[in-house]
Amino acid sequence: MKVEQAKQIASKAIEQLSEALERGHSETLRNYLAAMAKFHRYSLHNLILIVSQRPDATRVAGFHTWKQLGRNVKKGAKGIMILAPVVLRKNREEATSEEDQSKTAVYFRAVYVFDQMDTDGKPLSELGSAQGDPSAYTDKLKQFVVERGIQLEYSDAIYPAQGQCSSGKIILLPGQTPAEEFCTLAHEAGHSLLHMQERHAETTKRVRETEAEAVAFVVCEPHRQRPGILARGGGRSLLDLV
Repeated sequence: MKVEQAKQIASKAIEQLSEALERGHSETLRNYLAAMAKFHRYSLHNLILIVSQRPDATRVAGFHTWKQLGRNVKKGAKGIMILAPVVLRKNREEATSEEDQSKTAVYFRAVYVFDQMDTDGKPLSELGSAQGDPSAYTDKLKQFVVERGIQLEYSDAIYPAQGQCSSGKIILLPGQTPAEEFCTLAHEAGHSLLHMQERHAETTKRVRETEAEAVAFVVCEPHRQRPGILARGGGRSLLDLV
């Protein structure tokens, strides 16, 4: 069955990632984090399926979705197998998109999506074309932090650190460039959400820093090509900001 085939692909990819990390090779992890930044609406399982089958994928969608966007899948293009949830609705089975969270999945079936490079037709508009100063994104990130009861302050006393996180508080070094401030705040927000409770004692400092940089990477990566914005690290709880 294709579902079993998809599961085998994902399991093998996870094993390869684990082996790479054990050997001290972080490039594989970076590739998955970069994909997470691009495909953050997909589940982790499907993200692994996409990356393992098409590492250079940029945008993916189903055959009919590309049609609706005015593009056609090229003849002979190889699809990327993912798993789509299937629900019972009005006495008939329907596959739902991953973004449809209003229904409960009964089971999953294998479907195919295609990368943008395997299509041609109407040019795609660029999403999020903000240029230069990331102030709008920084304001949204600050709002995200404050709404979660985290106090945000600025202080020269933390120098040479760019940011510092403690329970219920984030301190940023003043005078950073807008891009640096955005990335630093994403990093410290990752710490605050992941490591300020009981899990702190269950992890090492190295693990905590890696996870915080992963949070900053995924949040910042979509803006990497925009002037003035740096790529660093990312976390799924912050992804709606981008």
